[in-house]
Amino acid sequence: MKTIAIYHNKGGVGKTTTAVNLAAAFRNRGKRVLLVDIDAQANSTFATGLIKFQFEEDDDIKDKNILQVISAGDFDFIPEIVRQSKEFNTPEIDVIPSHITLIDEQQRLNRLAASRLRLNTKLQLVEDDYDIVIIDAPPSRDLYAEIALIAADYLIIPSDMKPFANQGLANVKNFVGEVNETRASIGKAPLHVLGVLPSKVMTNSRYLEYVFPRQRETALQHYGFPIFDTVIYERVVLSNCINQTLTMGKLEIPDPKSIFEFDSDSDSVKEFRNLANEIQQKIGA
Repeated sequence: MKTIAIYHNKGGVGKTTTAVNLAAAFRNRGKRVLLVDIDAQANSTFATGLIKFQFEEDDDIKDKNILQVISAGDFDFIPEIVRQSKEFNTPEIDVIPSHITLIDEQQRLNRLAASRLRLNTKLQLVEDDYDIVIIDAPPSRDLYAEIALIAADYLIIPSDMKPFANQGLANVKNFVGEVNETRASIGKAPLHVLGVLPSKVMTNSRYLEYVFPRQRETALQHYGFPIFDTVIYERVVLSNCINQTLTMGKLEIPDPKSIFEFDSDSDSVKEFRNLANEIQQKIGA
């Protein structure tokens, strides 16, 4: 089982889009995939079709989500919490959903050293059940991001390569260093950074010719992170696939799809296939 965290402390760089569509790409190759959402915004949970309800009383994930996994060591194991995505991809993927209640519980969990290790421990118990685990971490330097990076074997850093995202790579590098100290204390190897993934990259030809190469070089030279060859470009189809809705009576129900399900002939599908190829070459999955 290979566990990959998707993380950058800069928001809006395509983190969730990368996590859910990469999970779909591996699932479509016959891999047994688990997607873990540990971001209180629950964007991956939404994107995989698990928030189709419109009213709080219909919320069926508030008592069975990542919060329960990391709140206790002796119950609420992954097989009890996991559920399948809903009409997101063919075949569907397994998901540990997130919930907004993570925000309220962070201060309490932060005082408990064991909470940092529970996801790591519980993932080890299902290592024979999955080939690939993808963890969608929050865009912050907090407890939940720490939990994700402790549990992962590998790290992908999505970035639009713009100045603020590139400047944030220094914080990512420092954070990885701190997390590696915790990993060493439990006998776990340092986190393997697969690289910075250019994502939400504009398709403007002048930008790609003159600006983008310099931005890539900055990330490589200033921060020492490798850069993926694959580029995930900013395309309308990627936004549309997550923002699909379904009319049921007088209600518009969210009906998100993976890019593979939404438009199998799109350039974005080719990009995510290329990304899955590149990752498999790097990790030997």
